[in-house]
Amino acid sequence: MATALESPAPRPLTPVSRVLRACLHALLFGLLALAAGRAVTDSAPQAGRVVAACAVLAAVYAGGVLAPSVRRSPRAGAVWLAGLGAAWAALLVVSPDGLWIAFPLYFLELHLLRLRWGVAAVAVTACAAIGGFLAHAQSGAVSPGAFLGPLLGGAVAVATVLGYQALYRESERRRELIEELIATRAELAAAERNAGILAERERLAREIHDTLAQGLSSIQLLLRAAERSLAEAGPGGPSPDPGGPADPAGPRAAALAHIAQARGAAQENLAEARRFVRALTPPDLEHGSLAAALERLCTAAPGPRVRFCLSGAPRVLPTPYEVALLRIAQSALANVVRHARAARAEITLTFMDASVTLDVVDDGTGFDPSSAPSGEGGFGLPAMRSRAETLGGLFTVESAPGQGTAVAVTLPLPLEASR
Repeated sequence: MATALESPAPRPLTPVSRVLRACLHALLFGLLALAAGRAVTDSAPQAGRVVAACAVLAAVYAGGVLAPSVRRSPRAGAVWLAGLGAAWAALLVVSPDGLWIAFPLYFLELHLLRLRWGVAAVAVTACAAIGGFLAHAQSGAVSPGAFLGPLLGGAVAVATVLGYQALYRESERRRELIEELIATRAELAAAERNAGILAERERLAREIHDTLAQGLSSIQLLLRAAERSLAEAGPGGPSPDPGGPADPAGPRAAALAHIAQARGAAQENLAEARRFVRALTPPDLEHGSLAAALERLCTAAPGPRVRFCLSGAPRVLPTPYEVALLRIAQSALANVVRHARAARAEITLTFMDASVTLDVVDDGTGFDPSSAPSGEGGFGLPAMRSRAETLGGLFTVESAPGQGTAVAVTLPLPLEASR
């Protein structure tokens, strides 16, 4: 029912629309063939005129169906309907069978015209059909069906088209809703991908800052110490003259020790790099406890003397807790080595009934926490705070110029770990 029925910007026809369109064509051409056939078989006096009128009406209908302007322009559609009406009126004059052409015309008028004009056109068509039938009817042969048939047909056509339009509007609303849902789902998927990318980027940035950056800083300090030792040793070897220069074997041995430490730090950083790329547990935690890892961290730290203290009854912590505490300790101790110029530092791990606390204290130069820089690339203290807050913990920094620094993080223990 939709060919010559589409709006100026028609959508692709659905299978249902194609079937309705084919049914409309078949109905109109079938009725025309029936009218022409009856005129010929009954040897009606005006059989030639009936056949000619049917052919003209069929040609006008086919021309409108094939004309793109009828589908695109409401005015062209109205003109086409007027032509169809004139050709149909000519058929009504010569044949009473032209009455039945009114039914396909109802649907065309309702689809091509606005609703109020379409209903008016249906009413005029029904009246014309009744009038044409009365003009050909013999006296006494008129029955109520002659009036009710066209009127009921028009009413059924109006009800059918209104129902079809209501279903079409509902289908369009559902289609728009589905398109919105698809677009929203695509946006959510893109947002989740972006969030995942940002989370992974933040994870890698924190890991690089807390491992590779700190390890490279330690290697740099150790190599500088080795360089100073080699400079003190001088270019010559041990002197055989007891009264000659001092034996450089001591400084050179110190330099070799610093280089060995640097090589060890480089190997550890390589292992760390491989680990965080694969999102694995830090090597220090794979074969030991958090307390043992912190103790090794204090022993290997270059620069100030660092002591480790354990308080409370140790218990097994979830891996994310151990990783966060170890990384915070590494980052805080790296800040002590690089910036504090401290002589002593202490790392304390305290287990309590419902929480675990890590304290890193030094006697260095201190700083003003309110004006502290965020570190290279925006990490450092913010990264430590982010690690603690991600696990629902509390991160605090207490410091003042000339009074050292105390970094503390407290993590609430999960229920299974606090029992």
